Amino acid sequence: MAHHFASIPTRLSMWRRVREYAVPLSMIETATARRAVGDWSAACAAARVDVDLDLRAVRERYGTEITGLLRADLRRLAPDLLRWHMPRIAPDGRLRPGLTVTLARYPGPTPVHLVVRTSPAWADAGQRMTLALWEGPGSGYGGHHPHPHPDRRFRLDLHRRLWDVRQCGTLGRPPGEPPEGLDLPAPWAVGNWAAEAEALLRAEGRARGMFGVRLGARRRVVLELVAPDDSHAPTVRLVREALPAQEVAALPMLPEAGARVLPDVELLRAGLVTLPRLHPLVAGALAEYGAAGASAGAPADRHDPYDLHDLRDLRDLYDPHRVECRGQVHRIALRDGVLTAVDHDPAELRREELLVALGGPPLPCLRAIDAVHRSPEALPAIQERLRHGDTAGALAVVEGLLGPGALLRDGPLRDELESAASGRIEYGLYRSGLVAVHPAAEAASETERQHRHRLERRTPLSLRRKRDKKNRPRTGLTH
Repeated sequence: MAHHFASIPTRLSMWRRVREYAVPLSMIETATARRAVGDWSAACAAARVDVDLDLRAVRERYGTEITGLLRADLRRLAPDLLRWHMPRIAPDGRLRPGLTVTLARYPGPTPVHLVVRTSPAWADAGQRMTLALWEGPGSGYGGHHPHPHPDRRFRLDLHRRLWDVRQCGTLGRPPGEPPEGLDLPAPWAVGNWAAEAEALLRAEGRARGMFGVRLGARRRVVLELVAPDDSHAPTVRLVREALPAQEVAALPMLPEAGARVLPDVELLRAGLVTLPRLHPLVAGALAEYGAAGASAGAPADRHDPYDLHDLRDLRDLYDPHRVECRGQVHRIALRDGVLTAVDHDPAELRREELLVALGGPPLPCLRAIDAVHRSPEALPAIQERLRHGDTAGALAVVEGLLGPGALLRDGPLRDELESAASGRIEYGLYRSGLVAVHPAAEAASETERQHRHRLERRTPLSLRRKRDKKNRPRTGLTH
């Protein structure tokens, strides 16, 4: 039976595209090879993670103990696995911008966190991340990140299995029993909330107590971790009495990574992805879910003809491409690094191109080549790769279709590549500190300041009344 894609939930459809394009196989292979030889910084470079920390400076500032712990975590860090599990936003599945996520915390008189930061929205074209240290409140972070402090909603120090190669085998742990009174559908992992809450409260220095779970933009639920004594496993009960908003906000919050089901588990259960399409470390931990999805008769994973996982040489796809031209079937294929009409003489093609330049009708073969240059069938796949920062993969698709010696013509394809290049420049300006906010925002604020009249004695009385009136109508008319 054919799979009906309209029935796929929007959230799962987004995660399916993320798993297809956000972390390409070439990145995983390169980062894994470099991490295997102990070069963690090179592994970060392969996963498009910039490193903003110096181990020598850390040792001089915090001593050898914290430096040893940090060095051990960096060697265990799989940056490609971290990118795989980073929070994302709908509908494109891009990295959540302007986010600071704690990966590990180190003991000491002042809190020291190993954090990863995502770029602000205006500079996230390359989908790059930054690895750094956060030295606690008032540490004087000198960068231009909009939210340099760690976000307690997206902390990963309690879920090291999402980035630590030594703990990723616990990704497929079975869920526990859900608490009474909580009947929440996917993607909420209600059965794991007791264990997750115990780890959360222990990290906050508490044995038992209340905590909060964010279920939506304006919905919070308060629960309490309780147990008769230390010999019994703690359970979670729903706090039904209403609490003041300030008290709820001050409660420890269960991180998203512990509150929700892993997206890969949902995709496997729904049959929207197969184990070979997942990250190798994730596939090894979720093997039982993949077997369950296959036995349930789930539809097979849809094959992308432009997928670089399986198709290393895209020339086989468009060599040759057949076009009906002047009553005959002609071939369009890659020759000498460019896409050309192989059934036409080169002199004839030059004459036809000159005729087109003078305003004449083009040959069907030339018309087909022009269409591939401007808006090829693979444009959606190229857009997805550029959207997730995979410039190398996008260029590989372009070269496979048009050849490495092709000159791009005006059209959607060229616009997409130029936009990606401009985004890399904006990210470079952000990283260098030359621009703290989006240039368009600065220009807009400057224009507003120039056009904003200054109140003085010579200002007309009608304009003074308009500016002084707080609740004036939207039309700008005065009473």
